[in-house]
Amino acid sequence: MRIGLISDTHIPATGPEPPPQVEQAFAGVDLILHAGHAYTSQCIDWLARIAPVEASESWIQGSGESLTRNSQAQVFELEGHTIGMTHELLLLSLGDEVLPGAIDRYYPKAESLTAELDRIFGRRVNIVVFGYTHQAMVETHEGILLVNPGSPSLIGQAITLGTVALLELAPGRREATVVDLTTLGQA
Repeated sequence: MRIGLISDTHIPATGPEPPPQVEQAFAGVDLILHAGHAYTSQCIDWLARIAPVEASESWIQGSGESLTRNSQAQVFELEGHTIGMTHELLLLSLGDEVLPGAIDRYYPKAESLTAELDRIFGRRVNIVVFGYTHQAMVETHEGILLVNPGSPSLIGQAITLGTVALLELAPGRREATVVDLTTLGQA
């Protein structure tokens, strides 16, 4: 199974729809997971032309993004994997700045990331998809694959082409890769 991962599209602040390169990056995906800050149903509808979409709500539940397809934390069982998705991955000992390398550097060695993720998602997950920081990240900690696709259109508060990610799943296999949209042509 091939899954497109996207977050922080910030429509319409970054434009009327995601950059056309997103459609190129997601060609042939079976599902799209949007990890929050879509802002409009038109963004989700645009992505749904490519593949079915599941979306995570961000910030205060029920305000801002209040699409009926959204929820704050979701769990999916796909190809023998349990995926937890949320917009803001808020770790008690690290806060919300889950940036590349931060868990290795700053997460207390005496604490269990697995237990904390169990608390967030209400069950054991082996893959976490999140957004919020606009920085792409693919890391494995305590056997859990953590993926932030970054933002396709808002990097460092500047409107510019950014990143999405692809997640390949099969029973007993998982692999995530970041796709730099600047390397793709205009659709």
